[in-house]
Amino acid sequence: MAIKKVSPPGRVIIVGAGPSGLILGLLLAKQGIEVEFLDAGAYLDEQPRAAHYATPAAYELARAGVLDEVKAVGIQCKSFAWRKMDTTFIAGMKHDVLPADYPYSMVVLPLDRLGKVLYEHIQKQPTATVKWSHRVARIGQDQDKAWVDVETPNGTTRSAADYVIGCDGASSTVRRELFGPEFPGETLNAQIIATNVYYDFSRYGYWDSNFIVHPKNWYMAARITTDGLYRVSYGDTPGLTREEYIARQPQRYAEILPGNPKPGDYKITNISPYKLQQRGGLGLTGGIADVGCLYDSLIGIHNGLADESILDIYSAVRKRIWTEIIDPMSRDNFRRLHDQDPDSARENDEFFQMLLKAESDEELAKELALGLEVLRHDMTRYYTDFADGAKL
Repeated sequence: MAIKKVSPPGRVIIVGAGPSGLILGLLLAKQGIEVEFLDAGAYLDEQPRAAHYATPAAYELARAGVLDEVKAVGIQCKSFAWRKMDTTFIAGMKHDVLPADYPYSMVVLPLDRLGKVLYEHIQKQPTATVKWSHRVARIGQDQDKAWVDVETPNGTTRSAADYVIGCDGASSTVRRELFGPEFPGETLNAQIIATNVYYDFSRYGYWDSNFIVHPKNWYMAARITTDGLYRVSYGDTPGLTREEYIARQPQRYAEILPGNPKPGDYKITNISPYKLQQRGGLGLTGGIADVGCLYDSLIGIHNGLADESILDIYSAVRKRIWTEIIDPMSRDNFRRLHDQDPDSARENDEFFQMLLKAESDEELAKELALGLEVLRHDMTRYYTDFADGAKL
């Protein structure tokens, strides 16, 4: 995410109408701030992506006023398991150790369905406007405003605001404008195929979310809807075309899934190949927690509780969270699946050892269930009235 700063926010342009952008815009619009969304797509993204919203994301969904609705149409993820390819259990984590009345338990809803919920709420805000098929090509600022040049179905136009915020994902125009064509980070040499599929994993003893440890045939299978739809994401050979990955899907399913299913044994509703990126992106839960930090920073400026220096603090906070938490955690999680012997992982992997210890240590189990709370940072501590002694 990137910001062009000039003055207290009366009008904000958000580039990208994905979940993070929509949540931020909804929070700002509810405070009477004029919000204009510019999205290069013609409609909401319908591709399968991450569907799990951990505790810090659930907190922001609650602040945006949509958590109850998300819970009503989604499911709660209560358990994670790591397994061998033959389904043998290695280690697991339970979320039902949290108190029954804990309001921010992990909730699961496919990204396209969350987008629809958020979009419906955005449409009810009189100060919010969403413009589809509006691709931002350039950004800039002068002494008075930040601006974007936008390619629209009717030609190129310029739109200005007090702030421009980039929520436009891995191929972000805003980040490329700020950092150049190769903005910091790397694209990993790993090809992921994300699929949404109806297949009965429960007969194999699978928990809500399952991670299979294997040097080649690693994958994730997680239940994401009340009617039994699963997200299955697996690895494949890098360098092929989208058509080749789609053609290989039946073979890969037969190789990796329990029961070695054939096409008639399951029903795929969506498939999407994508690359793993480590370019400062914060992931779905991290991204939502991040826009919560940005919202508190902007609304502090808007209400006269903070000056614009809070945005420098926000920038330092998000960089620290990326460097110290998200980047190493995401790399470790990926390596845990493919870069160790599944037969000895239970004994040799420190994280698995911690999970096994938590089976008899309720406090440790609760600590693990709330582990992603480290992604949430209270920016209100840097408001003027509370700034004395505040530390990052």
